Amino acid sequence: MKKPQYLILVCNSYRVAGDAQGACNKKGATSLLQYIAEEASDRGLDVVVTTTACLNVCSQGPVVVVQPNNFWYGGVTGEDVIDEILDALEEGELCEKYSIAD
Repeated sequence: MKKPQYLILVCNSYRVAGDAQGACNKKGATSLLQYIAEEASDRGLDVVVTTTACLNVCSQGPVVVVQPNNFWYGGVTGEDVIDEILDALEEGELCEKYSIAD
């Protein structure tokens, strides 16, 4: 199996009981999945997109993490934000405007 160059994690607020209850889910994180996957593919980025359990930064949600870069983004609320993050990723850079981690 060939590893993808990037793994994009989208917090979907799943809790131990399995119910998506947190801020990211309520703010529409799941609606971002298809756009991220399609836009990354259109750009020729080698990306796998998946959801995660709660990432414990609810106040900054929806949260997206790009691995292996370990870039954490908050306030990812729409396609325009995703576009800015993917623009930076194409350059191999952090999109500082939405970064929530040092």
